[in-house]
Amino acid sequence: MSVIFSICSTLPFMNIVRSWREQKIMLKWRYPFLTDQDFDFEEGKREKMVSALAKKLKKTRSELEALFAELQLY
Repeated sequence: MSVIFSICSTLPFMNIVRSWREQKIMLKWRYPFLTDQDFDFEEGKREKMVSALAKKLKKTRSELEALFAELQLY
């Protein structure tokens, strides 16, 4: 998916500098058990994908948002 977007785009204070593709690659590098299918989502179903990612990573929504925020620092 070549869409430039961020899960964290809902956080008003965050300066988004990474594309979704870059964030996905960084997460797959950090968590090798993640697959491309874990990042698939249909238009309007982003929340479902985020919830599934949080569950697979055993993280709360807040922890997942913090993780995406951290990816912006690299």
